[in-house]
Amino acid sequence: MMDFRPIFLVIGIMLSALSVGMVVPAVVDLFSGNPDWQVFAISSAVTVFVGVAMMLTSRTDHLRLSVRQAFLMTTLSWLALTLFASLPFMYSELQMSFTDAFFESMSGITTTGSTVITGLDTAPPGILLWRALLQWFGGIGIIVMAIAVFPMLRVGGMQLFRMESSDQTEKALPRAAQIASSIGIIYLVLTFICAGAFWLAGMNGFDSVAHAMTTIATGGFSTSDGSIGHFESAAIDVIATVGMIVGSLPFILYLKSVQGAYGALWRDSQVQWFISIVAMAVLSVTGWLWLSGGLDPVQALRYGSFNVISVITGTGYATSDYSQWGSFAVPVFFFIMFIGGCAGSTTCGIKIFRFQVLYAAARSQIHHLLQPHGVFIPYYNRRPIPDEVIISVLSFFFVFGVSFALLAIGLGMLGLDYLTAISSAATAISNVGPALGPIVGPAGTFQPLPDMAKWLMAAGMLLGRLELFTVIVLFSRSFWRG
Repeated sequence: MMDFRPIFLVIGIMLSALSVGMVVPAVVDLFSGNPDWQVFAISSAVTVFVGVAMMLTSRTDHLRLSVRQAFLMTTLSWLALTLFASLPFMYSELQMSFTDAFFESMSGITTTGSTVITGLDTAPPGILLWRALLQWFGGIGIIVMAIAVFPMLRVGGMQLFRMESSDQTEKALPRAAQIASSIGIIYLVLTFICAGAFWLAGMNGFDSVAHAMTTIATGGFSTSDGSIGHFESAAIDVIATVGMIVGSLPFILYLKSVQGAYGALWRDSQVQWFISIVAMAVLSVTGWLWLSGGLDPVQALRYGSFNVISVITGTGYATSDYSQWGSFAVPVFFFIMFIGGCAGSTTCGIKIFRFQVLYAAARSQIHHLLQPHGVFIPYYNRRPIPDEVIISVLSFFFVFGVSFALLAIGLGMLGLDYLTAISSAATAISNVGPALGPIVGPAGTFQPLPDMAKWLMAAGMLLGRLELFTVIVLFSRSFWRG
């Protein structure tokens, strides 16, 4: 029988932390004279009551999580946080339905960036800040998961990034906690730097802080319906572009750089691959806008680089409706939705290292076909890739493809047209934000979708953010049999 006390204890701690976060928009609304401060205050009180109650009733002498407990804790904690984070959306001036509130909350915590809210320019400041805070918390949360939890669970090849030679959780957690706290400081400093840069570029203080949080978290929630395009500033576009790239690189390498290994970031093959793929995508779209779109080269580079990097990193900002850029650009944007950034970053999608593993395995297989008696070993970062990792990555690609297909078919069955259904499925499972087309593209929102479609997409966001297997394993009979 599984011991649920450590699971509820961790969830209680996370809910208590979430309740503290609710105080910030409450204070902002109070000073701006908006009555929603009461909503945040009551939501905070309810959340901390439940969190503390879970902690007090689940006290245990030894906080040791088995692999089964870690799987369950990961999924339940994200669901619990989403549920309580939706309270301010439901009872604020916006008066959102439970479905819309849960969708917005899930989109925030998973740093997806899809929204059902219209009229952001006139929305209460507390709600705008709450959306940014959710993505900021979700960004640091997924970094911690990638460092401490996913490698232990051996999800989709993440065991490549194990920090301990021992698989015993109780030995790995203390070191992971130390590293996570150091990375948290780096995350905070980068956010402050980004906010300062936005402010110097012309944003007001509130917008600069909100956009800094969603930029470093590669989340994409904005304070305006026009997203970053609302500011019509080349300087702001450049700052956001750099910020999105910073959020897409492995934070563990930032820590190594701070500790003195200054070349660690640029020597990492995953970073090299990511920069190369981004450069190729940017150049191809820029060339298309210049030669076929009629834009001058500088303007084409500005719009092409910003929007390509926004989509490939899963941020979801927009400065233009790229779904109207023509027959070449639309397929490019659709396919780069799936790529994502580096493992151990705030980004989403399949992630670069899995493409590297797949490429290395395929290359070895081709060499083996040409020389059947030769021995060819696939490498990642100059280290041999174990067969277990290759199998994990291949399994991830298969399950990702099946999950995407089922999600797209489900959305199609609910009456969505082909482009809306397939791009909405892609943006949900890859945690990108806007999809393609006039309804859910960069110029639209997900508000017109039926409620069941929003629930399907919320499930897709959770699947994609938690690396698929973390959620799917809970539906296995053998998991509950122990």
